[in-house]
Amino acid sequence: MIYLSGKSNIHLRHPRLGFLLVLGDTRPLPNGHSPLAADNGCFKRPHAYSDKAYAKFLARLPRARTLFATAPDVLGDHHATVERAIPALRMIRDLGIPAAFVAQDGWRDESTPWDEFDALFIGGSTEFKFRHGRDAVVAANRRHKWCHMGRVNSLDRLRAACGVGCHSADGTFIAFGPNKNGPKLLRWLDSITAQPELSV
Repeated sequence: MIYLSGKSNIHLRHPRLGFLLVLGDTRPLPNGHSPLAADNGCFKRPHAYSDKAYAKFLARLPRARTLFATAPDVLGDHHATVERAIPALRMIRDLGIPAAFVAQDGWRDESTPWDEFDALFIGGSTEFKFRHGRDAVVAANRRHKWCHMGRVNSLDRLRAACGVGCHSADGTFIAFGPNKNGPKLLRWLDSITAQPELSV
């Protein structure tokens, strides 16, 4: 399990710690070999997204350590997300970056454009993540897709994400008290590594 922090911290090092960069973020890229991923920013600023701006943002990412970039999504609406995502999924792949489709409430296996993406990002409501999101992860793993869960800010949720079969998760836990929560997050990762949950 890899944890992608929404907060860069140059003092933290762990083989399973990486960083999630969001469209509009102008901070320098984290140095070293930490894994990275990119998010479209639609969760907080859905009307600020454009393919042109996102392509420019993604162009600066180091391809060798970028796990995926999410295509734009519509919060809580699977069918609207499918319609909005497909052109961007192709654009992301054309940039040489693995493309991620965001599973939202109302997700259905048969209407998911599996051939258009490389990673499945479990978004949507908390209820969706740990109920129907589990079905989405099973379907994605069956197709050998990378699986990621968004907004994971506790050890219990990190274990749950690992338990349903996700390969990575993200959250802003470090941002709320970096000096205290940074070391705590590293202990979570050590715990997950030492006692990985069984996927079910």
